[in-house]
Amino acid sequence: MNDSTEVFQEHRPMLLGLAYRLLGSMWDAEDVVQEAYLRWGGTDQEQIREPRAFLVTVVSRLALDQLRSARVTREAYTGPWLPEPVSADTFGPQESAELRDTLSYATLHLMERLSPPERAVFVLREVFGLPYDDIGGIIEASAAGCRQLYHRATRRLAEGRDRFQPSADDHGELLGRFLDAAQNGDLARLTELLADDVIAYNDGGGKVRAALRPIVGRDNVLAFVIGLMSRYPISQIRTTQANGAPAAWSVIGGQEQLVTLDIRDGRIHVIFGILNPDKLLHIRPADQP
Repeated sequence: MNDSTEVFQEHRPMLLGLAYRLLGSMWDAEDVVQEAYLRWGGTDQEQIREPRAFLVTVVSRLALDQLRSARVTREAYTGPWLPEPVSADTFGPQESAELRDTLSYATLHLMERLSPPERAVFVLREVFGLPYDDIGGIIEASAAGCRQLYHRATRRLAEGRDRFQPSADDHGELLGRFLDAAQNGDLARLTELLADDVIAYNDGGGKVRAALRPIVGRDNVLAFVIGLMSRYPISQIRTTQANGAPAAWSVIGGQEQLVTLDIRDGRIHVIFGILNPDKLLHIRPADQP
């Protein structure tokens, strides 16, 4: 392994985390990082004073181009498009609550509301703490414009986020109560756990059976969950981790899925069901075929 490859590999987990946060897809993130590696290898290393800054710029610009085209594809996606869940260990240790929050599944889902430049500025500022001048150089905008994009992004994200996130233990405990109540068809307990305006998203991508529209409201979600559990046998269910938070891996009616929750004020506000088999490859338990 030559020196330039060693330098790239040293930064690879960070670059992959950057691309994933921008794209919400490990497949696309890996493609972007591979393209960045090819460009890195074709560049005169002696002309690069700060390899990390150079690589962050290359990956950010490639991811922005990918995100712009991906938005068109996602508009034609069969059913709700959800981010691809991953293990937080993929990107190395998370050093702060802020970094964990930008990797959380609920935050990634909310980031789909942002324009590509808003998302890039938010991630580069929130995750890497880059000055606005540096961000402007990356996305080719003024520092003042980047500051406006960041404040606009944080406002839009704050509309759908709880200021106080539950601890992993609290999140896991509520997930366990939800799974137990759902499996036993306990309508009263489920009602207590769900917020009035709860939404359930199911991403099958047109490849497996899944609800094609978000299910909105407690009564509708209750009917959906109870109907699903009564209609299809559960051959497997276990707790796991996805994007740094507790999640549930299940096989219902022969169909694999990952379920993760957005919890606010002690209640479930969003249920994410990822069933598209292509999106489960990076999160499937080791003992699954």
